[in-house]
This record gives sequence, C-alpha cells and structure tokens, in this order.
Amino acid sequence: MKLHEFQAKALLASFGVPIPESAVAESPEEAHAKASQWGGRAVVKAQVHAGGRGKAGGVKVGNTSEDVGAIATSLLGTMLVTVQTGPQGVPVNQVLVEQTVDLEREIYLSITTDGGQRRPVIIASTEGGMEIEEVAVNQPEKILQEAVDPAIGFQPFQGRRLAQGLSMPPELVRPFITLVNNCYRAYMDTDCSLIEINPLVVTKDGQLMALDAKVAIDDDALFRHREEAKLADPRQDDPLEVEATKHDIAYVKLDGNVGCMVNGAGLAMATMDTVKSAGAEPANFLDVGGGATEEKVSKAISIMLSDPKVERVLVNIFGGILRCDIAARGIADAYGSATRKPPLVIRMLGTNAEEGKAVLSASGLPITLANTLPEAAQAIKAT
Repeated sequence: MKLHEFQAKALLASFGVPIPESAVAESPEEAHAKASQWGGRAVVKAQVHAGGRGKAGGVKVGNTSEDVGAIATSLLGTMLVTVQTGPQGVPVNQVLVEQTVDLEREIYLSITTDGGQRRPVIIASTEGGMEIEEVAVNQPEKILQEAVDPAIGFQPFQGRRLAQGLSMPPELVRPFITLVNNCYRAYMDTDCSLIEINPLVVTKDGQLMALDAKVAIDDDALFRHREEAKLADPRQDDPLEVEATKHDIAYVKLDGNVGCMVNGAGLAMATMDTVKSAGAEPANFLDVGGGATEEKVSKAISIMLSDPKVERVLVNIFGGILRCDIAARGIADAYGSATRKPPLVIRMLGTNAEEGKAVLSASGLPITLANTLPEAAQAIKAT
C-alpha cells in the first residue's frame, strides 16, 4: 500500500525524522491561506501515488500566496500524467503546501528488502534529487549499500560507513546515523516494503531534513497496522483493481488484450508467457487462488470482462483444492450474464477436469478447449 507524500512524512516524523513545515490543501483557498502564514513563498506538490511529479509539472514554487493559490488551482481536479502513470494519469485531489528550504546539498536515501540477501538494505547516494535508476546505470560507483541483519538491527558502524561514503561533514555524522536508524525503525515497525527520501537535504544552517518521502507498506501486513491501513487512497488505483481487492482477488491490470485467469501465482506467470509466445500481450494478472468458490471465480471473470481492452480470454486451471467443475460453473455463470462474450480458450487439468469440461461444453459459450500450453498458444493465435 502506497502512502501520499504528506502521509509518508507524517509517519517518518513520528519516528523522529525531521521534515519541513507543511500542510495539505484540498482547495486553492486553503493553499493560499497556508502560504500566507509563511510570508507567501511556498512549494506546491501534487499528491499522487506516482514518481516523476516534478518533470510532469506537479511540483512548483510560488513566490507569493497568490502564486500558490494559482498553482493549486491549476493542479487540483486534474489528471497528472508522469512517466510512472501511463497516458491516463492519476487524479490530483490534494496538494501539499510546504515551506521552502535553503539547502546546501542533496542526498538519496532509501530502505528496501533485498530478496537475494533476505534482509533489509539501506541504499544511499550523493546524487540526491535524481532518479536513482539513472544513477545506478550511469554512475553505479555512487550507489552505497548496507545490508542489515534483522536479528541485530542497524549498527552505528554501518551508519559511519555510509556517512563516510557520502562525504558527510564530521558534525553531521551522528545526526545522520540517528536519522538512518529512525528510518530503519519505521521500516521494521510498520512492515514497510519501501522507505525512500529523495532528496534528504543538508540545509544551509547545517540541518538534515527529509524534503520528499515515499513509503509503501506490505499489503500482507496491514492486518497488524489498522491505523495505517486507513491511509489508503483507492482513488489513485485502477477501479478494477480496487474492486478485485474487495473480493480478495489478486488482479493487476496490464496493457494487452488477452485476459488471463488462473488459480496460482506460478501458473499465472506461465500463462502470461504462453500468451506472449502466441505473439499477443496479457491484459491482466488474475489469480483466484487455490480455495476459490464458484462465486469468486464468477466475480473474477466479470471483473476481467469489465476491461474493454480484453478481446480474448485464456483460462488455465489446475484442479486441486479448487476443483475444475467449480471453476467451470463460475466461468459459465459470469459469461452467461456478460454483455459481451470474447472468445474463450480454456485448459483444465486435475481434479474433476472432465466434469468441468462437460459443464463448459454444455454452456454454449465460444470456447476452445486445450490440453497443453502449446495448444493454448495456438488457440490464442487462431482467435
């Protein structure tokens, strides 16, 4: 679950990370009023779940409170298109109005989990304010990493090593170590999958401050964080993904035109590979899970068919806990009530596979049955 910048900063501040004074505004009048308290000059930032806001015009500086109000007017209620949103963009419902800061230098700092090392990794770079992916490609020597053993936690010597690599002045080494430790505590205590501060700045008066922040919390841990879960903003997500989440369906919308439904994440990856081997592109990742009911399968198919880009459908079921006949009845139910019925390729193996095929054959739906993935790929090519 992604947080907005203002939410991320509030979370980090609760763990002792210094942030600029700021306020959230949902109207130009609110933005104008807040900027007036600081003498008029302020930064206005669109609050969206996407990076690249600055290049897309979502971060602007107003020199007067009137400027701030005008910037808020130009952003609120619009769809901001960035390199991470796709052409449809994401809605701007709030802006963050923030005091300007006189800065000396910018640093990149983040914490994420390295699956290979099976532990959190702190990443830092002197190239703050830049996209870290570009730095990693063009200047990899400027990427510093410290893997943290979760059994003992972040250690001061690791902070000193990072500070040295960042050429941190002696008087800021201890504050820097404290800040990184506070970020690590926030990461662990709230089950984050990412904390990113870009940039972490050194102000002209020698203070460290998080000028921007991104925080993502592991969805599977939200049951432990009821208050943080309330910070979710479904307006930033695809409506079909939001609907799927309500029904405990793993669904991710993609850009292709072949809808895919399976009962297992590994099977989903193989199914999408099958679609690509047919020269097509998957329209979604959709996993109903091993214990799905007939109703859940029907809902999953209905959500998939709600995507107007879906022109063909490939269902790949390996019957186990989810029996093939249950899946078949769910598919037939959803297709029977659908306003459009794109060609359907189905591969069923496992428990009650023959019963499932019989249900589908008797449904009168536009179905092609396949026994193997190569057969399924050929059927997708032919539809």
